[in-house]
Amino acid sequence: FAQKPLLTVEQFGKRLFSDPILSLDSTVSCASCHIPQFAFADTARVSRGVGGRLGRRNSQSITNMSARAHFFFDGRALTLEQQVLMPIQDTLEMRATPELVTARLRRHPEYDAVFRQLFGKQADMESLAAALAAFVRTLETSDTPFDRWMMDKPNPMSEAAVRGREIFMVKGKCFDCHFSPDFTGDEFRNVGLFNGKNLNDVGRFAITGDSTDLGKMKVPGLRN
Repeated sequence: FAQKPLLTVEQFGKRLFSDPILSLDSTVSCASCHIPQFAFADTARVSRGVGGRLGRRNSQSITNMSARAHFFFDGRALTLEQQVLMPIQDTLEMRATPELVTARLRRHPEYDAVFRQLFGKQADMESLAAALAAFVRTLETSDTPFDRWMMDKPNPMSEAAVRGREIFMVKGKCFDCHFSPDFTGDEFRNVGLFNGKNLNDVGRFAITGDSTDLGKMKVPGLRN
């Protein structure tokens, strides 16, 4: 009989997501900035990494990421597998190196066994990314009051929420940027948060080098 897996890939990714072993000094985990009880976002305006270093931008929620075409506000990652590894190596965030992370995971008695069973090899950055991305893909939300309202099912939105939706769609023009089932068109928009002086985050421009992208940020999803 085949041996039953110690964990599924998604379960293993969840364990790794909450384990500070992936940071330089084992003090910061993915869950430190993407807090489960706060929709996997942060409660701070800007998160802090190893040694209290202040990050660059707000840590947005990582729920409902499966259908996204770009990741991070500047869109520098094109897949979840790319995205999940970047904070680990970012000098303002977890500050670890691939060599450090893989060595620790290979020395961990339980983790080493799980990597070998799930991926048929010792831990490496590719299998680490696969496990973390598999967990993030489980964080999809559905069957909300909005979904039930749209399908004429019981327990839909309140009357106040329906009025709020009307403002969202028409008067507020929120829907111009926040559309689709996840309330984002996955576009990059400039909402006036760059002026080259006191507001100097160049946003998407840092990735494309296109001057028309100065100050543009990825429109975040508003689902949930």
